[in-house]
Parts: sequence; structure tokens; C-alpha cells
Amino acid sequence: MEDPMSVGHNTQIPLSEILIRASRSSGPGGQHANVTASRIEAVFDVAASAALTDRQKQRVIDQCGPRVVAIAQDARSQSQNRELALTRLRGRLESALHVARPRTPTRPSRASELRRAEAKRSQSERKRQRQSPGADES
Repeated sequence: MEDPMSVGHNTQIPLSEILIRASRSSGPGGQHANVTASRIEAVFDVAASAALTDRQKQRVIDQCGPRVVAIAQDARSQSQNRELALTRLRGRLESALHVARPRTPTRPSRASELRRAEAKRSQSERKRQRQSPGADES
């Protein structure tokens, strides 16, 4: 993972702000897992970050909480798990920092209104034809 880690369009977080801890994994590896610390936990403290603006910090805290944590223990090697954890952390931060574009209300086109009215008319006609003739029609 390159330093600094790019999150979103203009935001970059230095890897020095991310705490990386290793511990023993419960994942694959057999006896190898009993002696190596291959599980990686990447922790990002939002409030202590100098890379994020106050507004960005508030967005991340509202979405993910004051600490964003990503854990990886999928691979046998510590380096692969480190990359996986940092990738997951980046994904969480990107989704928390993403600002959805506001929806612009639109009106249906004249053609779509006509199609809808015609579909309603044909459905009504179809249902009317299924009815048994009433006393007034006999």
C-alpha cells in the first residue's frame, strides 16, 4: 500500500495515522497458525487525524464511529493480510466520506404519461371482458 493512502478524490491519509497490530490468526495455516502472528488489525483514530477536515471527521464518526477498524486473517502471510486490512479500511473510509449527489426531481415525459394511460385502459378493458354478463346486458 502506498503512503499516503488515497481515500476519495482529494483526501489522503498517511499510514503513520493508522495503527497496525498483529496477532495470532484463527484462519488457515494448520500448525503454522499456532506460531505466527498473521492476523492484522488496522485501526484509524478519526478524532486524532490531521489529514481529515472537521467536516470529514464528523461524517466518518457519524457513519463508522470514532475508530474505524478493519481486520484481515484470510491469508497465511502477514503481508497479504496487511494489504487486505488496509484495502478494507480504505473502502470503509471512502464509503463514509462519499457525499451522495442530491436527486433532482423530474416530471414524466408526455409520451410516458400516454403509455401509462393506454396500459391502464387496456388492463381495464381486459378485466371488463372477463366479467360474466350482468342483468342489464342480457
